[in-house]
Amino acid sequence: MSRFVITIARGYGSGGRTIGKMLAEDMGVNFYDKEILRLASDDSGINEETFAKSDEKLKKTTLYRVAKNVYKGEGLSDYSNYVSEDSLFNYQAKVLRELALRESYVVIGRCADYILSDMQNVIKIFVHAPLSQCIDVVANKSPMTRGEIEQFILKTDAYRAQYYFHHTGRAWNDARNYDICLNTKGLTFEKSVDVLKNYINIYNLTKK
Repeated sequence: MSRFVITIARGYGSGGRTIGKMLAEDMGVNFYDKEILRLASDDSGINEETFAKSDEKLKKTTLYRVAKNVYKGEGLSDYSNYVSEDSLFNYQAKVLRELALRESYVVIGRCADYILSDMQNVIKIFVHAPLSQCIDVVANKSPMTRGEIEQFILKTDAYRAQYYFHHTGRAWNDARNYDICLNTKGLTFEKSVDVLKNYINIYNLTKK
């Protein structure tokens, strides 16, 4: 395929971000994570810090537990409040879709699998691992106790699930949302990349 997008949703500590970055480097395409915030800022004229603060603010609210505003591919839904959380999400969605028309890339999170679901050559991946392994991974680079790490992981994944539900109306960890779900239990990052590359090669052959 001449142009493609690989979206990666991941549980905290599963290695999904590192695997995604390695996959992008191996395939010679751009890798996007928080860079999307900068691009959305450039596109909208809204300070990048506003996008970052929105991410942090939403982690502390109950908004996503009681309401949803499913993205339908439209532009801004509320011109009277162009810095509302939903409008900021729409700016990011706009950037993801425009990038997909220009280049191949790998993107982490941002509900990209849903935002780009109507576009061709989008490969949707979910990376997860047993909680005990995720704790081990985080413990190697965090001063927190294992108990604190466990609570942090559970809280972070719960937030991701709520964020995803709010903007898609779907369950974040539902395998039906993705083309492939990878359990990284016992796998090195390199082996995980190999598994995904093998799948992508098969996908390319069947989708031409």
